[in-house]
Amino acid sequence: MRGIRVRSHAPRWGARSARRHHRQYLAVGVSLVLLGTALASVGAAGGASNSSSSWTVYHGDAAGTGDSTALNSVNTARRAWTSPSLLGQLYGEPLVFTNRVYVATEENLVYALSAVNGKITWARHLAPAVPSTDLPCGDISPTVGITGTPVIDPSRSEIFVVADELINGHPQHWLVGLSTTNGAVELRQRVDPTGSYPPALLQRSGLNLDAGRVIFAMGGNYGDCSSYRGRVGSVAETGSAARFFTVDSRSGDSQGAIWMGGAAPAVDSLGDIWAGVGNGSVHTASQPYDDSDAALQLTPALRLRQFFAPSSWASDNAGDFDVSTVPTLLADGQVVVAGKSPNVYLLNGSHLGGIGHPEATLSGACGNDIDGGASVVSSTVYLPCLNGPVAVQVSRSPPSLRVLWRASVGGGPPIVAAGLVWTEGQNGSLYGLSPTTGAVRQQASVGSPANHFSTPSVGDSLLLATSASQVVAFRGSAR
Repeated sequence: MRGIRVRSHAPRWGARSARRHHRQYLAVGVSLVLLGTALASVGAAGGASNSSSSWTVYHGDAAGTGDSTALNSVNTARRAWTSPSLLGQLYGEPLVFTNRVYVATEENLVYALSAVNGKITWARHLAPAVPSTDLPCGDISPTVGITGTPVIDPSRSEIFVVADELINGHPQHWLVGLSTTNGAVELRQRVDPTGSYPPALLQRSGLNLDAGRVIFAMGGNYGDCSSYRGRVGSVAETGSAARFFTVDSRSGDSQGAIWMGGAAPAVDSLGDIWAGVGNGSVHTASQPYDDSDAALQLTPALRLRQFFAPSSWASDNAGDFDVSTVPTLLADGQVVVAGKSPNVYLLNGSHLGGIGHPEATLSGACGNDIDGGASVVSSTVYLPCLNGPVAVQVSRSPPSLRVLWRASVGGGPPIVAAGLVWTEGQNGSLYGLSPTTGAVRQQASVGSPANHFSTPSVGDSLLLATSASQVVAFRGSAR
């Protein structure tokens, strides 16, 4: 619980049992932690950030809109700074709070970087990460540690992560809360669901907050191997037993991953939680529906309020056609959801319609998967197609969806900032696209990312992007 000293589960410095891939950390880790302690007072002097200088959750706000109005322009002609090479691959989005940039790695390291120059102000190693060879399948290598984007509670000055940890030779998932000032551990709570097989679980989605609780989701490793069930979970920020909503909960059912291309479950203004669900194990419509291939709306207590699934849900399950975006919540109450199938669905947020009743369907929007968090500005949704973002115009009367443009660059989940749509590509480039045409207006090299779903962020007058092991910052002019 907060304020109580928590014993670290990381191996002691120099312990013979430490795995070889942690020795590099041991060589520099002590100096990083000491550096963080020495600079803690400097960071604290920066004071609390205002909303325009912070980015404390995936895509910038609880609903995941990905729309920043903090910057007028961004200078991509030169880097403001590049962080040192960090230990472990970066899968999550950079967060910004109190003049610092926060990232977490697959080596179970959480870093706080100076927003001024990118230097490390503190680093905290939580526990040994899980060697990928200890898992039944997957595509993250050589270790699996912190995969989902963390979340920061500004009122508590606390950053929360879910770490895949090797404890006594076995994978376990732990929710950890750290002080943003110096990295001190303030919460440790195991979050493996009762009866689950932890090696088969991957905490891929970003984290969110809802009325004093940390929200997270789980799915399986790449390949859908072994036995797992998709979950949305929550734990009180002060510590509590985890509560879960479980997909494919009937005896004999399985899968239904909630991973959403790294996006966080969205939280609406009433505190309800929204998530997209991948394919389940039920492949024929004659069997009972299993909450898979769906957009779900859950109460804060994680009870199902309503859902939408396409009429093709059973065949989608058989074809691995996940709903792999977080539901995009528009200000007028409409909802857009998409995934690996060729279809984008428009829903009425107050009546999702159950099985097979969307307000509108758009086919062929993307020639590849649509995975991750979208960005929404007014009635235009910028979808994260792996081929490059797709801009879709949403109309209310009559309800309809229309493609405005398709980009052929980038492909990572887009955000909107400084009047452009920003997306990262597997080629290591960051692109700023025209929001009206999709034409490339700005471009910069940031280095190849570790995954397909790297997404930029904004804070402290910076536009931030990641390569596999570094954070790159570009200076912007504030509004």
